[in-house]
Amino acid sequence: MTASSCLLEPFRNQPSRTEVRNCILKLFSYFGELQRRAKREKTSLLEEDLPRLWILATSASDNLLESFGAKLELKNWLEGVYFLDESFRTAIVAINELPVSNETLMCRVLGRGSVQQNAAREVAALPPDNPFRQNLIELLFSWRISVQQNQQDMTEEDVKIMMNFREVYERERTNILQQGLQQGQRQGLQQGQRQIVENLLKVRFGVVDEELSGIVEPMLQLPANEYSSLLLQLSSLSREDLLARFSR
Repeated sequence: MTASSCLLEPFRNQPSRTEVRNCILKLFSYFGELQRRAKREKTSLLEEDLPRLWILATSASDNLLESFGAKLELKNWLEGVYFLDESFRTAIVAINELPVSNETLMCRVLGRGSVQQNAAREVAALPPDNPFRQNLIELLFSWRISVQQNQQDMTEEDVKIMMNFREVYERERTNILQQGLQQGQRQGLQQGQRQIVENLLKVRFGVVDEELSGIVEPMLQLPANEYSSLLLQLSSLSREDLLARFSR
């Protein structure tokens, strides 16, 4: 899906016809931008170079698919991937219909109910050095902090997602602490906390450079209540705020 230029539009519920049309409108608007750029640069824009739109839907009814003429292409694609006519360069992915495999795991994580629950279990079972597992868990830590920080705004769907990934979150948190505890209980706890802080800083700012690395230790020296409060606020703090507070 992402082997070439594309647009991804995920939906937590089945999209309506209007929402699908709006996605296609966005795609066509981007086509226009690419065409104008090609004209300015006096280059050609080939049909096969145009990006494709992937609408990631937790489910897609027969009525929705039929209304857009979306059809399976099982010769080249899996069950659950429905293509509109070629000129639209659009496909609707019904996540609940995808076969269970590592190939579809990234999409199934975006599913609902039992689909997402099973995907979460598969993520938890991946080897610790699996890149997808590492990236997803870092995003999960960051998202969990964000929603906990705004608990009054949490939706019922947020709660369901948190419960679906609770096992993954708790297992990873335990693994981090246990790795450290092998080097001594107090030192291990600090090492586990350090890894959590470094992971969250990486998710928040993309990379932990020398300046950010230098504030990890001062953050760990905070009293327990201040440390917990800081982690909850981390997703909303700027780099400048953190450096001003903890740089020596």
